Amino acid sequence: MRLIVNLPAFNEEAKIGNTIKRIPRTFRGINDVLVQIIDDGSTDRTVEESRLAGADIIVSHDGNRGLGVMFRTARESALSNNADILVNIDADGQFDPNDIQKMIDPILEHKADMVIADRFSGISAKNIPLIKEKLNRFGSWLVGKSLGKPVTDLTCGFRAHNRETLLRLNDPTGFTYTQETIIDAIGKNLKLLWIPVEVTYFTDRKSRVVKTVWKYVNNSTRVIIKAFRDIRPMKFFATPGLILISFAFLLFALFLGLYFPEMKVAPYRNYLFASAIFFLIGLQLVIFGLIADMVKGSRMLSEEILYRMRVEKFKK
Repeated sequence: MRLIVNLPAFNEEAKIGNTIKRIPRTFRGINDVLVQIIDDGSTDRTVEESRLAGADIIVSHDGNRGLGVMFRTARESALSNNADILVNIDADGQFDPNDIQKMIDPILEHKADMVIADRFSGISAKNIPLIKEKLNRFGSWLVGKSLGKPVTDLTCGFRAHNRETLLRLNDPTGFTYTQETIIDAIGKNLKLLWIPVEVTYFTDRKSRVVKTVWKYVNNSTRVIIKAFRDIRPMKFFATPGLILISFAFLLFALFLGLYFPEMKVAPYRNYLFASAIFFLIGLQLVIFGLIADMVKGSRMLSEEILYRMRVEKFKK
């Protein structure tokens, strides 16, 4: 069993060396451990410090391309280097590398395909900004309710993937990969498990992903809506459509109740017009849902072909 511990890094010269040195090189159930750095176009000594600290694999981008592209590069590099498990952990040391063992244990025991660190259950995250915690909790709850699966932490980057998950996941299309890959994994019926871990947020550190709260909410909302639309198209379109159609019938029933005693249309025609409008909009949404569901079938076929191509490409 080969484990690759991946650290995405952008201008992390001050902390990445210490983080690499803290990563254990022996784990229960693992024969081989490699440390992989994905350098996202750093302009400092991130690469040099990583090499001095003992990184085994270093892949550099020619510019700052974002976490989504970094994850795609990390996955392809891990598969090329015959990884059985890929663990992604932040380069700044806010997570304890000793927690890697409990992250990979469920995979080794075939209880999970993907394990995500949970910062909010059991162990409280130290120094986490209140607004960040509340937004993460709300987003996790919303996605969990929408997809019918318990989700306790949607955005944590500390996670472990088995080889099957690496082969199955789609390439992220958003500004980050954390929300999108979890939703994608749920849609593919992979087994997900959340493990409580301790995390420390450094008070003097500014997030390179979340520039402003508004930008974070805007980007995350777009990623979640797009992924939900693709994973559960009937629920996304048809549910509001059926609600509108039901409301249309209620308005029509109200119109009939007012019309028959006097047999006059004019005083109550607004109820009739509103009923027709809600019905037509609802019907359109239901039709969109049916069309999107057919598109989903074609997409699933394309994803299966892509999966088989990856299996052949990265054959061990």
